[in-house]
Amino acid sequence: MNKMNPNNQPVTNSKMGVLAIEKRKHPRFSVELPIDYSRVEGKATFGGMVANASEGGLLVYLPERIEVGTLLKIELFYVKELELGNIKSIVKVVWSDMAARESWGEHRYGLKFESIDEKDFNRLMALLKEVGK
Repeated sequence: MNKMNPNNQPVTNSKMGVLAIEKRKHPRFSVELPIDYSRVEGKATFGGMVANASEGGLLVYLPERIEVGTLLKIELFYVKELELGNIKSIVKVVWSDMAARESWGEHRYGLKFESIDEKDFNRLMALLKEVGK
């Protein structure tokens, strides 16, 4: 005899799963890089940390609340062959996750590259290629 659920439909023992489909255009690479940022129209500079990066954007932890849609000037710092390098760009906050590590004073954001110089873009691609090895 089949069991019935509250909607008077048979209950089966089959297991249903959730299929997650990757929607990203570009693969992400885990990195830990310091970042300085400021609002495009602002003067004050703050520090944060990049958690992963791709050709299209960054996942970052920043110390303050920032509205989705805000444009930021950023500067990433990295070391290559014992020399400090940097990558500058204008990014847009495309999503935020305030609950991520708020108890530690950090907020998680997805940033999309809006404007990046060709030299800086080439540095980013070289850095991601190196990380991907």
